[in-house]
Amino acid sequence: MRVVTPKQMGKIEDRSEKLGVSKRQLMLNAGKKLSERIDSYCKQELKLPPEATNITFLTGTGNNGGDCFAAAALLVYKGYQITMIPLCGEPKTELAKEMTQALPDKVTVIQGYRDETANAAIEAAELSFMTVQDNDIDELKKKKELSPVENILLREKERIAAVRSAIVSADVLVDGVFGTGFKGKLSNDIASIFSIGTTAYKIAVDVPSGGNSTNGTVSAGTFKADETITFGWQKTGMTQYPLKKLCGSIHVADIGIPGAAVAAVEGERQYHRIDRFEISGYPPKRERDAHKGQYGKVLIIAGSSSMRGAAAFAALGALRAGAGLVRLASVMKCIDTASVLAPEATFIELAEDDRGFMLFEDNQNAIKEAMEDSDAVVIGCGMGVTTDTIQLTKFVVQTAQSCGCTLIIDADGINCIAKDIDILQNITKDVIITPHPGEMARLLSCEPRMINDNRIVVAEKYAEKFGITVVLKGAGTLICNDRITAANHTGNAGMARGGSGDILAGIIGAVSAQGYLPHEAACAGVYLHGLAGDAAAEKVGMDGMLPRDIIDCIPRAFALIREKQKAK
Repeated sequence: MRVVTPKQMGKIEDRSEKLGVSKRQLMLNAGKKLSERIDSYCKQELKLPPEATNITFLTGTGNNGGDCFAAAALLVYKGYQITMIPLCGEPKTELAKEMTQALPDKVTVIQGYRDETANAAIEAAELSFMTVQDNDIDELKKKKELSPVENILLREKERIAAVRSAIVSADVLVDGVFGTGFKGKLSNDIASIFSIGTTAYKIAVDVPSGGNSTNGTVSAGTFKADETITFGWQKTGMTQYPLKKLCGSIHVADIGIPGAAVAAVEGERQYHRIDRFEISGYPPKRERDAHKGQYGKVLIIAGSSSMRGAAAFAALGALRAGAGLVRLASVMKCIDTASVLAPEATFIELAEDDRGFMLFEDNQNAIKEAMEDSDAVVIGCGMGVTTDTIQLTKFVVQTAQSCGCTLIIDADGINCIAKDIDILQNITKDVIITPHPGEMARLLSCEPRMINDNRIVVAEKYAEKFGITVVLKGAGTLICNDRITAANHTGNAGMARGGSGDILAGIIGAVSAQGYLPHEAACAGVYLHGLAGDAAAEKVGMDGMLPRDIIDCIPRAFALIREKQKAK
């Protein structure tokens, strides 16, 4: 499913206008779609007659507010009780002004913003949506004569009470304050309005106000929607947390943009949300006369005496994901463990130091020979970071360039690179790295928070710099190469346990070994891994599920993918 940045959306709308579909028409179409969705919710869920249904719109000064005005006009004609609360002032764009002027007289309009000329008095009295009480207004009204300041405070308190009442009494509350161009912080007043307690069903128009539609970050107090109706295409930031969480369920509304308008961004980076159709070529069909050699050979270089499970999980992930042959190169204690957990694999015993970590010089010939007979190589899971494993990682990266196999670098393989970033220089062949935010932060010598606040940009820039595919793990895992960014939506919090990433590395290794290009393999692997996690959560629950449950549910994930492919 295609996703766009807010800037790309603007270019597409500009091209749409040149193709004969004006921005005015797009706004009218957006208003129609929004009104239809609100009407549908009210009829199917509330089951109240329109005349008994209160719909409150919170609007801004731009075209996001214009969409709301267009929707409100249509809903009034259906008999709904409509209240508009502009929170930032009068409309500023020509289209929003036009839509405001077209509002029927039956619409109630309440000023949602303070009188700027009275700011000093309001600030001195510390008035806010949290502090004003109804009895405060009653006390002022009882006075026979009010001072100029008291008159100002009375008007402000009445305004606040009216806004609060319209929100509290709403059956549906619609947020159309800020659109996809918003960046920065919400004002205290607007954040306070968004925090007013209400049982209303909350709908965000295009994006919850306060959310950054480009990168997924949010301002304090961002509107928390039950549902977001976004126009044309989902925006990149809505694939990432925390914004994704605040969107609620996301519905993409077609507002009549000509298909040819997408040409406006064809030369730019492409964005996708992975779904079953995006990976429709995976898994490959298994013919009756197929043999194991047709499904790829995966070599896994992983494990140490203190992290034996990681190697076994990677091997099991590769086996369950369909690899024809899986070999594990590791130290003896890991092989002892893996031979019980994954007897279908074969094993290469590696020399180790007195702490149970792999040595380099004693193992390089065996590893090179094994790599030359492999389609994909996974390195790093539970390997540890030592002088020898750093050298070994560098050797494996260099060897992969000459032998032509796809290389997947995970966990301690990434941590080894962080100790010697030159390892990634001059890469010309297929390399995939699979860091979580902490490992990505080590690669960039920064705090994990910097990664989480800039996930999309960080992954893209790193992929471009080294010519590799980056799988930046976490909720809304990103897969980036130099041209395409894909966001995953499968998976759940039950997968947040040690070992899940090792399974993913093995899965991506298996998909790569079956002949898929790095970006395709990473997308398919991440999607399958998350889908298996969802199946495991459904089976045993997120609270108690273990990584081994993910492995056991990979066949179920395959079945779900094939079901959808047949339906298509």
